[in-house]
Amino acid sequence: MQPECSAASWHRDGRIWQPHPSNHLCVPASLHDPSFMSLRLLVRSSESHSAASGHISTSSCLKALTMSAERFDCHYCKDSLLGKKYIMKEDTQYCTKCYENLFANCCEGCSSPIGCNSKDLSYKDRHWHELCFKCAKCSRSLVEKAFAAKDELLLCTECYAHDYSSKCSTCKKTIMPGSRKMEYKGHSWHETCFLCHRCQQPIGTKSFIPKDTGYFCVPCFEKQFAYQCSACKKAITTGGVTYQDKPWHRECFLCISCRKQLSGQRFTSRENYPYCLDCFSNLYAKKCVGCTKPITSLAGAKYISFEERQWHSECFTCMQCSVSLVGRGFLTQRDNILCTDCGREK
Repeated sequence: MQPECSAASWHRDGRIWQPHPSNHLCVPASLHDPSFMSLRLLVRSSESHSAASGHISTSSCLKALTMSAERFDCHYCKDSLLGKKYIMKEDTQYCTKCYENLFANCCEGCSSPIGCNSKDLSYKDRHWHELCFKCAKCSRSLVEKAFAAKDELLLCTECYAHDYSSKCSTCKKTIMPGSRKMEYKGHSWHETCFLCHRCQQPIGTKSFIPKDTGYFCVPCFEKQFAYQCSACKKAITTGGVTYQDKPWHRECFLCISCRKQLSGQRFTSRENYPYCLDCFSNLYAKKCVGCTKPITSLAGAKYISFEERQWHSECFTCMQCSVSLVGRGFLTQRDNILCTDCGREK
């Protein structure tokens, strides 16, 4: 049996460690040159630990930490660390006092260093002792509690809500931080307080329509206020057109003949039915004797009428010489129209 080693406390990877008999073993002095006394600590790596037996595997890698029995001092103040707690930083040992003075974070509350034996509470690169981490207004501890930050000050949820949170427009109570809040045009509500004025159900994130001083979900607004389309009989919620004092969806206002959408287009009517210009001309307009195309009176178009026959003004010409007869005398020969010169020649 090898004797158990009584070694100094030591720090590795930023944490303080206490020696444990099962972890540190002394190598017998007979194995070393008697002219040099040293204490060799064998430190098990995570790979060398055997969960089944708790012993060091013979195939494991062991890391040896050698400390001189004559001198083992703090790197900064040079005080001996034998039998004392110390901290390793970047492979250099420091006594706890020097480590705190050199590297410890400063508490935002009391401006004192946060020692190795104290909890260091951190928020956005700022640090506090556990006892100093408290609400800036009511001084209640914020440890393991929700809190809010305002102008570099930490506040408990109650203090923050009292001083800074919005008030619900319906129940007039504070909307606590972290709870869902509905906002519209400078007003705020608890999610459960923002209700449809008609059905009294929470609107939540659904679409709604404001009307006077109330807010309505879309189905309720359509039932109570919306016009009904003359074609499909459904509610008109946005846009729409009016024809003959009747409301229509834009997509429902169509030519009665070709079903072309008339919204934003020129159209005419016959017997109270709307027609696009092409359909109306083809169905009802008189035909020009000259070109056989429809004659429309829209946009101030002029036409000539004679003996129940019609011509476009540009088509009313002499049958023989094609001179325009608009505003001039003319002669007829059966169905033909001639200028006076051509008529005399006949």
